[in-house]
Amino acid sequence: ATFRSKILARSLIQFSRRLATMPLADIADVDIDSKGVFKYILIQVTDTETKEKKFVVRGYYRCTFHDDILQETKSSAPSGLKLKCVGGGRIKHDDAGKDLLVYGYSQGYGRADHQVAVDILKHKYPDYHIHFSNDGY
Repeated sequence: ATFRSKILARSLIQFSRRLATMPLADIADVDIDSKGVFKYILIQVTDTETKEKKFVVRGYYRCTFHDDILQETKSSAPSGLKLKCVGGGRIKHDDAGKDLLVYGYSQGYGRADHQVAVDILKHKYPDYHIHFSNDGY
């Protein structure tokens, strides 16, 4: 192989690695249903290459169990990221009243740090009243 083809091959490999991994900044901090009451989890996402970490909130009415949310999130995550559920609970999303209540716990993963979840939610919903309670299931 010529010098030029070796350089081209190396460039293609580096490019494909960049496509396979996604910087943490490109991962949405929040993905929850637009209204209703549903389970949610707090996930620690780690970039396996840079070791950079961040927390994200995921919650869907369609998921019966907290682990269903984690598995769904893992299945759509780019390679190069490690996802770990650090707790869960429920969210009551009143879109008309612009109110989010974070509460409860997960039987499988324990109670998420609801204050961390609220802080993340406030960035996506700055005009909402967002609060939490450690009461309830």
